Amino acid sequence: MQSTATQPAGAMTAMLAQTRDLDLVIRHVLAGLGHGIHIGRERGAGVEFSEYRAYAPGDEWRRVDWKLLARADRYFVREAERDSHVAVWLWLDATASMAEPSREINGIDKLWFARTVLACVAAIAQRQGDAFGLVVCSGGKVDYMPAARGPRQLQRVLAALNKATPQGELPSAETLRASLHFARAPGMIFAASDFLDWPSPLSEALLRLRNMRHDVRLLTLRTQAEVDASFKSGAGYRDPERDDGLHRMSNADREHYKQQSRAHFGSVAASCRQHNIVHYEARIEQPLSGVLRSWLQLAGARAR
Repeated sequence: MQSTATQPAGAMTAMLAQTRDLDLVIRHVLAGLGHGIHIGRERGAGVEFSEYRAYAPGDEWRRVDWKLLARADRYFVREAERDSHVAVWLWLDATASMAEPSREINGIDKLWFARTVLACVAAIAQRQGDAFGLVVCSGGKVDYMPAARGPRQLQRVLAALNKATPQGELPSAETLRASLHFARAPGMIFAASDFLDWPSPLSEALLRLRNMRHDVRLLTLRTQAEVDASFKSGAGYRDPERDDGLHRMSNADREHYKQQSRAHFGSVAASCRQHNIVHYEARIEQPLSGVLRSWLQLAGARAR
């Protein structure tokens, strides 16, 4: 049973899950978030002063330093630094295991949470002026949308995320390697998955991208029932990605399951630390805005 303290957040998440209008969900989640994805530096017209240079035709008059004009009798503009624009890649695991639902909040499953949080990252990238693209792994295949900027690209990405359905297994290692053609220049990879398979073709591809100097940031999604083994005793369970029969969890199985689960996700976290990959683990019952904020803040802390 949920505590009184968690009911409002759960109710809000359930309400958001009832709409397929990702624009509406994004506006709600990002309200008051107030920070971006990355901190890079290149010359531009930002707010942090860097140096003066001589005025050139086409420069904005608002950047002229009028006090310096009075002293030097020449026009100078204040050159500043602004956020650099890098390619942002959203990577969605839409395999069959991502259909796992919450046992506490109706209408929520891992895929809904993953595609919604990635949609929010896309919206932030669009606001920052970054190019962003999409990679979806589902049914043994890779669907790829090239990176582009602007509101139309955001609508294309949101439509593709809305269409994603959980099916099949991960693509093979060979298929994923052949799909890394977008990785010519270092960019940012935001990948959302349950990472139940690690190592896997997906983890190998992400580690390869990290070795290619991409900034890789992983979000591991679990249900509360998976974390504390609160499945109903005797309930049947079939692995949606393997045809190996029906499994039932007895009370005696729970402790073993929890030990195996802790060991597995501990190895995922350790591998990420070893390769300097930002990794954040969340439950899909948590408020989505809080998960997004924590994921981005964790990445920002490493950037500093």
